Amino acid sequence: MRVADAGPTLPQTASAADWTAANQAFLAAALHVVAGRLGGADVEDRVRRRDRLRSQLEPSPALDVIAAGFDLSGFEQECLLLCAGVELDSAIARACADAHGDPARPYATFGLALGTLADPHWSALSPAAPLRRWNLVTVTHPEAPTTSPARVDERVLHALAAVSYLDPRVAAHALPVPELDLPLPDGMRRAADRLTALWSADASPDPGTAARRTGPPRRVRLHGARRGDLRAVVAAAATALGGRAALLSGIDTPGTAAEREQLARLCERETVLGGWFWVLDVDDPASDAGRAALELGRRVHAPVAVLCDSPDGEDLETVPVEVAPPSPAELARAWRRAVGPSRPADAGWPDRLAGQFHVGITDVAAVLAEVAPLGTRTPTGPRLWAACLRRARPALDGLAARIDPRAGWEQLVLPPAQTALLHELTTHVRHRTTVFDTWGFGRRTQRGSGVAALFAGPSGTGKTFAGEVLARHLDLDLYRVDLSCVVSKYVGETEKNLRRIFDAAESGGAILLFDEADALFGKRSEVRDSHDRYANIEVSYLLARMETYRGLAILTTNLKDALDTAFLRRLRFIIQFPFPDTASRADIWRRVFPTELPTDGLDVAELARLEVSGGTIRNIALAAAFRAAQDGVPVRMAHVLAATRTEYAKLGKLLTEAEVAGWTS
Repeated sequence: MRVADAGPTLPQTASAADWTAANQAFLAAALHVVAGRLGGADVEDRVRRRDRLRSQLEPSPALDVIAAGFDLSGFEQECLLLCAGVELDSAIARACADAHGDPARPYATFGLALGTLADPHWSALSPAAPLRRWNLVTVTHPEAPTTSPARVDERVLHALAAVSYLDPRVAAHALPVPELDLPLPDGMRRAADRLTALWSADASPDPGTAARRTGPPRRVRLHGARRGDLRAVVAAAATALGGRAALLSGIDTPGTAAEREQLARLCERETVLGGWFWVLDVDDPASDAGRAALELGRRVHAPVAVLCDSPDGEDLETVPVEVAPPSPAELARAWRRAVGPSRPADAGWPDRLAGQFHVGITDVAAVLAEVAPLGTRTPTGPRLWAACLRRARPALDGLAARIDPRAGWEQLVLPPAQTALLHELTTHVRHRTTVFDTWGFGRRTQRGSGVAALFAGPSGTGKTFAGEVLARHLDLDLYRVDLSCVVSKYVGETEKNLRRIFDAAESGGAILLFDEADALFGKRSEVRDSHDRYANIEVSYLLARMETYRGLAILTTNLKDALDTAFLRRLRFIIQFPFPDTASRADIWRRVFPTELPTDGLDVAELARLEVSGGTIRNIALAAAFRAAQDGVPVRMAHVLAATRTEYAKLGKLLTEAEVAGWTS
């Protein structure tokens, strides 16, 4: 089988209908030659007419594509035509019955072919020869190959008539990979060109021999961060070679070696008959399904691309090809193409989308399909932004708890210095693409372009609340990392869990909030036993991962001094949240009650005498509102007093008379 001759039998031109009619005329003429040989007639004129019709066909007739692709000899071509003729021409079926001398035997046999067709050779009957190896022709009783009925496979019969489709036996295990409707970024285009060059090189005539490869290997290992982009590269290479790409599902790979061998032969056949190129996407190569899928890939002696995360692999015959992720500038061009030049209000959105969401080019296409299906409407920047957020959520929802940010700047009470730092933090997030990519700072550092910040201060001083404010201001999702789901007693599991979280958040659609981070990001200790050693490994992994993270990560802690000092120098912002003074507490009390809440006689100056944090103030205000609702009256000082007593008891704190004097009214 020669890949260079592979391709769709039906030409992709405006005159396809004319070509199909001409191909059918040629096929009829070729069958007429075979019928003449069966009857012992002089076929010289029939051969001339067949060859004249062949010379008028461009591209080549389907029979020639099949013959070249499977390396069929002239005798093997006529054997194939003989078996096909039984199905296509009743006269050939009758001629077979006459040649057998039995009306009940209107079928072809290899014995009949050897006795009547031109240039016969016994090797054509072998199971290793092309006709039987690729199931072009099957014999009913293999133990009697010369007398057993020989029948053309239905898929091959349709291919001779230029009717192209994916064999159902293969379609049960494969899905077509659509070509991307966007220009490929430079890195993906280089990978597609490399893949095209590898696959366009011809191979030896018999791919079943040990020395089947005379050119570059056909099996390629594509590696990169985004599987969707890897598939798009394969689809582009297949299109450049006049074919199509299909994804073989690792889950549905046949369980036995014999079944995988049969599927492999059918896949090879489809490469010639339909121009199909094969993609293997295996999540876990060490699993049973992964090993079965990789074995299938090794059996398929046709163009195969194995998709993986890294260039490392055990199969030395595969050629590694890296697929570089699109740069922010390339993503901006893709988003700009989506938004279009006709909406001045959306002019800045492409750069904002590219700067925030580190997605693949196929993700851009998927977002466009969601926001503006079939081009029904022009997508706006805000709708594209919201779609990017929705697309990123499923990867994180099972790993961290999403917080719906509702708090705004007007509800956050902090000293001016801390508030200014928070505003500066948002500036770093929004303009990182300009500074790191456009202005070149990214070329001067190996660290990621993301922002890591530490919010330190006593409990209840607004650290998590500030994270909500930032998420709402930046229009990003906020995820609180649950340490109980991250830290594991098993070696290596903590790092694996953290890697999953960071990788899922890497697209840029989320802010990661590590609450009580001192429990996870603590100081590395002196190694006294294996537990200390593995704990230090976890911290070291976090140090390295924080270096390369591209999103916004917020660490909150009540104990800043407990953090490893190596973390502190990697943090771009360290913001101290102080315990609120009297003026700040008064400000918090003014803002804590919603405007819809009925109140009566609340004295903010009196309430500010309570030496509590903002979080405790919110708890007291909420409890007081419930007490007032039960009484059916507005919130009064007495309700706040009762709620304060309950909250102090919960905290184990003594409520002094000086704090609540005169609150009973």
